Amino acid sequence: MSNEMMKNWSDYKPSKTLWLWSAVGAAGLTMIVGFTAGGWMTSGTAAERTEASTELAVATLAANICSNRFLAAPDAHAKLAALKETDSWKQDSFIEEGGWVTFANMEKPISGAAELCANRLVAATPPAADSGA
Repeated sequence: MSNEMMKNWSDYKPSKTLWLWSAVGAAGLTMIVGFTAGGWMTSGTAAERTEASTELAVATLAANICSNRFLAAPDAHAKLAALKETDSWKQDSFIEEGGWVTFANMEKPISGAAELCANRLVAATPPAADSGA
């Protein structure tokens, strides 16, 4: 029986329609696997992810500068205590209103930086109080 099966297989001639649909199916399956599990993405998705990553990097840099400026201020101990007493959902507004995330020649604060800065400051160790001069 195996000889008969081999003969039938070697004699099989698929039609052009079958070849076409096989190629279409293979291409479709390849794309489904590629976009779901293979990490493929459209150029629009890549651009969106790049933009989001860039905004996060800028906000992180601004938050680092903000926290350093905040802690270097002469009244840092009092301001940090006030920040920690502020409700958590208002802490980013406290930072924005203080001007710590609005840099030279900017009209608005850097998006996302105030929240990152506030989180860093709340977790920071308070600076040593001035011993007086």
